[in-house]
Amino acid sequence: MSFTPLRLKRRWALAASVVTIAALTVLTGCSGSSSDASSTGDTATPVAGGTLKLAFWDDQQGCIDPNQVYWIESRSIDRQIADSLTDQDPDTGKIVPWLATSWTTNDNATQFTFTLRDGVTFSDGEKFDATAVKTALDATYALGAKSLLGVSYLAGYDSTTVIDPTHVQVNFKTPNAAFLQATSTTTLAILAPKTYQETPEARCAGAIIGSGAFTLDNYTAATSAHLTKRADYAWPSSLVKNQGAAYLDAIDVTYIKEDSVRNGELSSGQIDIAWPRLPISDADQQVLKAAGDTIETRALPGISYVLTSNITGNKPLSDPLVRQALQKAIDRPTYASTVFWADYPVVKSPVESTTPFATDESSLLAFDLDGAKALLDQAGWAVGPDGYRYKNGQKLTLDEPLTTSGAGDQLLQDQLKQAGIDLTLDVVTTAQYTQKTAAGDYDLVGTYYTRADPSVLGSVFDQALTKAPTAVNSQDAATAQAISADFAKGLQTTDDTQRAAAYADLQKTLITAGVTFPLYERLQVSAISPKVHGFAFTSEAFLRANDIWLEQ
Repeated sequence: MSFTPLRLKRRWALAASVVTIAALTVLTGCSGSSSDASSTGDTATPVAGGTLKLAFWDDQQGCIDPNQVYWIESRSIDRQIADSLTDQDPDTGKIVPWLATSWTTNDNATQFTFTLRDGVTFSDGEKFDATAVKTALDATYALGAKSLLGVSYLAGYDSTTVIDPTHVQVNFKTPNAAFLQATSTTTLAILAPKTYQETPEARCAGAIIGSGAFTLDNYTAATSAHLTKRADYAWPSSLVKNQGAAYLDAIDVTYIKEDSVRNGELSSGQIDIAWPRLPISDADQQVLKAAGDTIETRALPGISYVLTSNITGNKPLSDPLVRQALQKAIDRPTYASTVFWADYPVVKSPVESTTPFATDESSLLAFDLDGAKALLDQAGWAVGPDGYRYKNGQKLTLDEPLTTSGAGDQLLQDQLKQAGIDLTLDVVTTAQYTQKTAAGDYDLVGTYYTRADPSVLGSVFDQALTKAPTAVNSQDAATAQAISADFAKGLQTTDDTQRAAAYADLQKTLITAGVTFPLYERLQVSAISPKVHGFAFTSEAFLRANDIWLEQ
């Protein structure tokens, strides 16, 4: 299954596919805060009070229920109002206790038993216990495709058994070692049992009750949201410095689509945090810094922005030599520095650097124009008088459907032209895009996915799990078998060493077989007012507001 880019501003505006995590090892090349002492050791004494004013870009999904929503901005809001069984350290990827104080897992990752924290309540006063966990997991699983993330996080789900009020056992029909990490996400946040008496539509519209540090007072899709702190909150994870109620009195959320307007409101003090979808340009960053604002960055974990091949039929990419040539013809360092800025991180893998078990595959992604040309010569594609390559009278043309075309698309087009490849940027409507991808009427299609676990790769590309075009159109039988085998290995064990080996093999296969063509890392870049202290990202690059306080 894949998301289609609904009404996108540019190609990086929406997620694109579906998925299926565990106590993990140190991340490879984590991208952290770029400045601000507030997240790197602010020694000032926190002051309670005040309302944080936060402006996001948009709210295209129009849903605020954590169990249903995939829109990353909404998940930042949800993190403030809904707690999870576990939490994930942004620096190491390690899973740590939260609403669950401890857990055990059987050898084949089909059974997870949690010991629950006592004394936790939902904002309506109802007590958090094992029954609440069962109600939440059963209800999220029952959402099916209405929870595009949950359907994969709970892949193979069988049942949840209440052992006693503080112990619960979650059972799977098939191994799902990635489930432990999934319990740290907003998607599997535990809401009050009363919430699940509401319809999914009502929950999307704001009828949700959580146990978080803030309560949701009101939510109007694509317009605003207002959150108020819980004075009795006292159960954050150990990753939070402030172990009591939030310092802030409230959080006001608005949506401002125009970057210039959003940045202007930050500079004028009308908002405290400007949080766009696309990275703030280098020029705008310099202006904001000059005004005293700071910039925080973190790569969104999960699948990098990648192009996925269509090798079916007699399409050009059905030839592995052409796929290898395409991989070599992409100049990723130049792409990063031109589309973004000089020291923008260069993509090194099909997964982001902040994803646990990410491996550095830079050698496989190195720009080699001469090598690309040699491979195309070998494949029988000769250079014509116009600089493009031809074979049997047919031009080497690759069609990429897009809902909009930006500078990055045109730069890639120019890069591929140097090798003699004609990249056609086929700008179509959303409906046409859906039709073309479903019908396999394309050569390349862009996709990405946010999740802090490498199992996300199998969830998008494993033909044993999904029938999405990203899987069924991108692999021959042997490659599909290898991908499924690596994905299964990663899910069948909670041993870090074995998981790391499986996902390392998977990342290499996706590149060498030409299933994916990583293009760039997806940085979350936020601009912060100097009066904001304690800003922090979660492992999935969402906002964690527990430690934030405002100079009065």
